[in-house]
Amino acid sequence: MTSTSHGTPAKLPIVIGLGTGQTLAFGTTLYLPAILAEPMANELGIPTGWAFGAFSLALVVAALFGPKAGARIDQFGGRTVLAVSSLIFACGLAMLGTADSLTMMCVAWCVIGVGMSMGLYESAFATLSWIYGHDARGPITGITLIAGFASTICWPITAGIEAEFDWRTACYFWAAMHIVLGLPLNLFLIPRTKTGNRASPAADTAKASPTAVPAPAKLSRSDIFNMPMVLLAIVFAASWFTATAMAAHLPRLLQISGMDAAGALIAASLVGPAQVAGRLAEFGLLKKMHPLISSRLSALTHPVGAVLLLIFGGPVGMLFTSLHGIGNGILTIAKGTLPLAIFGPVGYGARQGYIMAPSRFAQAAAPFVFGLLIDDYRQYAILLTIVLGLVTFAALMMLRHRPAPGTSD
Repeated sequence: MTSTSHGTPAKLPIVIGLGTGQTLAFGTTLYLPAILAEPMANELGIPTGWAFGAFSLALVVAALFGPKAGARIDQFGGRTVLAVSSLIFACGLAMLGTADSLTMMCVAWCVIGVGMSMGLYESAFATLSWIYGHDARGPITGITLIAGFASTICWPITAGIEAEFDWRTACYFWAAMHIVLGLPLNLFLIPRTKTGNRASPAADTAKASPTAVPAPAKLSRSDIFNMPMVLLAIVFAASWFTATAMAAHLPRLLQISGMDAAGALIAASLVGPAQVAGRLAEFGLLKKMHPLISSRLSALTHPVGAVLLLIFGGPVGMLFTSLHGIGNGILTIAKGTLPLAIFGPVGYGARQGYIMAPSRFAQAAAPFVFGLLIDDYRQYAILLTIVLGLVTFAALMMLRHRPAPGTSD
């Protein structure tokens, strides 16, 4: 492992490794049902909604186990946790490929949910915080830039395998990829220590960079249940509900708002590039700002776009999806950078687990709840996400602005 002059590992190999691993992890978990839920349901003779419901179990399991995984990373780093997640993902996907009933499908998704609690952004961000301390903001942005293409890369592969063979083969393929790609990336590109060598813990402490994270202390009840933690939980639960609702229903919402089917698909496809554009802005123009400022700005993009969609309808559909994507892209980075800036690196992983737990439940409920609202209220269902966006902004305004060491305020 190449290291810097301070002894901390070089950032680029770790960012590439974690970014590639996150692309695989997201593409084979959160993005899998969009392609495979319908063929799974058809073969097993169940409603498609039940297949999505089985997937929701994975999100609930991830919420329950997330704090434990984060605390483990705080103490020992993320190498072992992320490597084990690759094995669990492989096992869960193999089980999903063999499922012959709704019960077995639910069991498989629960296993995958355990992997999600250990192997998605929260763990990757905690790993970077453990290695780099307050200097983790740049690497966090870097891995989200790479993993932002997860759906772009994995959806066509999954769809192609399903069309050529079947959905079970797609599950087996991705299970194998976690063994031959994900596991080596996590084992060989993530360092065991905060320094670039394999020295003893005492030597690691002596050679650690000025931004290295102190030895973690167990979080007390007051560390977990306090106003900044509650506000951050509200911010990310509200924003993840909106992001998941849009991911599930955006083309339909745009058609109801006056766009034709082809135009709605084109407009919806702009979300991905807009997210990357937002993350590039965070990496370039906004990196000198405290992450709280960029988060406040990004929280307003969806409500502004949604109000325009309600007023003007289909003609502003592309503007709406672009504004939504830009804001969502920056808020994804804020998941990693805001807790680091507000609380510092000590106990970062455990805090991430607790902060993001409500988001998993919101994410699990979003497709069903927003779908019902569209059925009853058509385009006015978006009033809910407008309100949630304003709640997000208000919560961010209530958070104290405390610049991190070495950053510009």
